Amino acid sequence: MVKQRVLSGVQPTGNLHIGNYLGAIRNWVEGQKEYDNFFCVVDLHAITVPHNPATLTTDTYTIAALYLACGIDLDYSTIFVQSHIPAHSELTWLLNCITPLNWLTDMIQFKEKAVKQGENVGTGLLDYPVLMAADILLYDADKVPVGEDQKQHLELTRDIAVRFNHQFGKEEKILKLPDPLIRKEGARVMSLADGTSKMSKSDPSELSRISLLDPPDVITKKIKRCKTDPVKGLEFDNPERPECNNLLTLYRLFSGKTKQEVTVECQDMGWGQFKPLLTEATIEALKPIQTKYKEVMDDQGYLESVLSKGRQKAGAVAHQTLAKVKAALGYSVPI
Repeated sequence: MVKQRVLSGVQPTGNLHIGNYLGAIRNWVEGQKEYDNFFCVVDLHAITVPHNPATLTTDTYTIAALYLACGIDLDYSTIFVQSHIPAHSELTWLLNCITPLNWLTDMIQFKEKAVKQGENVGTGLLDYPVLMAADILLYDADKVPVGEDQKQHLELTRDIAVRFNHQFGKEEKILKLPDPLIRKEGARVMSLADGTSKMSKSDPSELSRISLLDPPDVITKKIKRCKTDPVKGLEFDNPERPECNNLLTLYRLFSGKTKQEVTVECQDMGWGQFKPLLTEATIEALKPIQTKYKEVMDDQGYLESVLSKGRQKAGAVAHQTLAKVKAALGYSVPI
């Protein structure tokens, strides 16, 4: 039986944090044997906002190494860099030409980010959902792991595929419609500074997140300073205590305990007693990732080999899809 294909990726904009890991990458690792996986470092997306050209390549390699360090297995998964496959950019242009402008201006994330950038907002910020659609559609992905905040982008991808197939596919469905792969548990890790906001690499405060490569002393400092409330006795799912729910969830995920076990253990605790427990669980959970990351980064030849093989495998699949799209549009496709 042919496995369904999964496609996902992360931008190389700063180090991955525990929200990226618990909300996405850990789920990739746990489910990777079930699927044919393509995991991409989406470096073309990284330049939709101001970036540092001097660190882009280094950041890209860091993300690829972290994929491996977190447990992505090359027996089940392909790791590659988006910009190494020219088909991503080319398919984006072709899909741009059939995507109505209002579909893009209605995207929630564009509206939010455009406000921050003001008059200098780039076309790439408006258009990156089409690039994301190209990323997915190039690989005939059956499933795309997404959080709730990314569902709108996947819906746009499906809309673009339906529109293309209707206009140019005739009797053939040239582009496959992907489905979301959403796992609720641990899917939305919140900021350490505000339990109502998602943990984000773009937050200007380093204290709002714990990065996968943070050393123990930094993790300790961040948890000591994280936002809490004055109530003694810790509990899940109280909407008036978002920070409490978030920190208990982190402890549950990093300690491997059940929700019931954590509830019983922490129901009478104060924050002074709980924070050291969370700190120890976090440090211990990240230790093997940090050790493996160092091993990978110390062997640049191995990492380059992984990405080279990934480029060849991903490129072959992407080229086939691009050729079908161009043929449907009326282009002469060289053999």
